[in-house]
Amino acid sequence: MIALFTDGACSGNPGPGGWACVVALPEGRAFELAGRAEATTNNRMELLAVIEGLRAVAARPETAVVHSDSTYVLGGITSWIKGWKRRGWTTAAGEPVKNRDLWLELEALAAARDRALEWRWVRGHDGHDANERCDELAVAMSRRRPARLYDGPLTSYPHGSLLPSAAAPLPERKPGAKKEAGASGPAVYLSLLDGRLERHAAWKDCESRVKGRSGARFKKVRSPAEESATLKDWGLRP
Repeated sequence: MIALFTDGACSGNPGPGGWACVVALPEGRAFELAGRAEATTNNRMELLAVIEGLRAVAARPETAVVHSDSTYVLGGITSWIKGWKRRGWTTAAGEPVKNRDLWLELEALAAARDRALEWRWVRGHDGHDANERCDELAVAMSRRRPARLYDGPLTSYPHGSLLPSAAAPLPERKPGAKKEAGASGPAVYLSLLDGRLERHAAWKDCESRVKGRSGARFKKVRSPAEESATLKDWGLRP
């Protein structure tokens, strides 16, 4: 089988974003893909990471096992898209489905593989080597940081294991739901402005601090581990 590991990132949402995919081929080769967009969203980058990975192996007949930490991507392509199409690409609330262009592209790539495709969820920032590497690359792309992409023997891959993860049930999450699947507690909004970090219990408080401010950063987190990973990513001591 072919193992694909994907992730997306966005500095601000919307804002400059990046995507990354690591591919492990059955003949023993591994390679990395990554790219960026100037004005985008985290969900678009998550989708594009999967799309670019599947494009790269489109001509190969082996089963592709796609790993993602995005319940939005996995829930959408395996379940919600059926309802969206039935309702003429509108949500259950009657609103237009966001990122329809990318959903159509992903659906076409998935259909072209027929049954030679599996979807597996991995928990983000949980020590999964390939997921952590994809996150590192996606963040680097979003910030225009230089990143050397690997292409070579699988046995020499320098960023940990690329073995497919065991199949795990996708955390339950309804499309458009505000609660993030897999979260361990109430949301906290982090904001970083002029080198000063603040934590907010409500989005409106965070938004009022960062909206329209150049260089401001913000993110919603639901666990100490996720907050620690975010602070590390921002160059702060957890």
